[in-house]
Amino acid sequence: MKVLILGAGRVGGSLARALVNNNYDVSIVDQDKAALSELEEKLDIMTVEGHAAHSLSIKKTGADESTTVIAVTSNDEVNIIACQIAKKQFNVKKTICRLAESSYTEDLSVFGEAVIDIVISPEKEVMNHLKELIIHPGTEQIEKFADGTVNLVSVKAKKKGKLVGRELKGFKDDMPDTNAFVASIYRKGKPFIPSGDTVIKENDEIYFISSESNIDQIVNEFREKEDVYSRVMVVGGGKIGFSLAKEIENEYKTKLVDSNKEKCSKLSKELEKTIVLHGSATDEDLLKSESIENIDIFCALTDDDETNLMSSLLAKKMGAKKTMIILNNPSYLGLVPGFIDIYIAPYRLTVSSVLQDLRDSDVAQDVLLKMDTGAEAIEGVVHANEYTSELFGKSLKEIPLPEGASIGAVVRHGELLMPDSDVELCINDHLIIFLANKDMVSEVEVFFKKK
Repeated sequence: MKVLILGAGRVGGSLARALVNNNYDVSIVDQDKAALSELEEKLDIMTVEGHAAHSLSIKKTGADESTTVIAVTSNDEVNIIACQIAKKQFNVKKTICRLAESSYTEDLSVFGEAVIDIVISPEKEVMNHLKELIIHPGTEQIEKFADGTVNLVSVKAKKKGKLVGRELKGFKDDMPDTNAFVASIYRKGKPFIPSGDTVIKENDEIYFISSESNIDQIVNEFREKEDVYSRVMVVGGGKIGFSLAKEIENEYKTKLVDSNKEKCSKLSKELEKTIVLHGSATDEDLLKSESIENIDIFCALTDDDETNLMSSLLAKKMGAKKTMIILNNPSYLGLVPGFIDIYIAPYRLTVSSVLQDLRDSDVAQDVLLKMDTGAEAIEGVVHANEYTSELFGKSLKEIPLPEGASIGAVVRHGELLMPDSDVELCINDHLIIFLANKDMVSEVEVFFKKK
């Protein structure tokens, strides 16, 4: 498949690398010659220096009805115009448009019929992830599956948790009426599928599946109940930082720090209850004056990875209870464990979303579980075809999954089912499958082909 990426910034560059690794024929357009040269040196792609919303730039890439266009510049208007040109002049197969401004997404038809096929918003996705983690203290990752019907939640077991030192079957004893179960456990970095006899140990990374309403109750089974968060400090007044502060300021005592004086002035007018502070989050005196030791969650959300890392390390040292950061450079990932409580890679969320839209298979979700190992969880919808027809009516254990893959859950007509050996595969089942690494996705998605 031919893919044309418009914009070679952080998002576009990450997409180019991921798509090339997945054997797509990739072209990319940008005005930044240096950015294009860097990508061209590392990847087998075609680059065009030019404006993303100019027809000549798109024409030079050879775009036609077999091309998917992904417009991911930092300018919403440029992305919209680029999609219009791609559809109207070049009749491209599909357009995927990055839009940060929510007002644009309310009625896409105003831009022309079928001009924009799919909208992605990396900033909104990151904000929603952060908000979920703030709302549910003690969680380290929350992913929604089956249109939000069920959640996959990660929590680290601590010695004062009710189940630590006990067998996992005690989970049902403690909460007999809860439709939830533990799908996977990481112990010393290695995953395994637990049984009822598995004894939960301190520092086990527990992945459980449940409804939204049960998350906090289940988390308390594995760690000492945390105090409800009330004070949040946000570093960075960009799109992510601003939208997070706006979203939580009515429920939490929120402070926002930014180094740009003009931006602070603007933010203070747009945020109603958030205290906006001008200064550097790496300034020890500023953090001290704002009683950093009383901050429940310190969120470092600037565009600069080094600032996010250093400010969080300083905040943690000075007494902040929990730190969350966004991290774009994957080479920094090895520095994070032990110092940062939670990190989110925006580029990874975007790549995952785009790959879902490009696949021929009905893979509704594809999320990274362990950044350092590459472990993933995918949600696929089962259709009747040559790959699945012989499996219907057979138990899940008979599905020929590759080694390192396991079914974590089944969602059938909105109901969560444990993947017991007696559960039989049915058409339209949503299977949540754990994969030891991302390279296994292509082996598994064959079971979810639409034709």
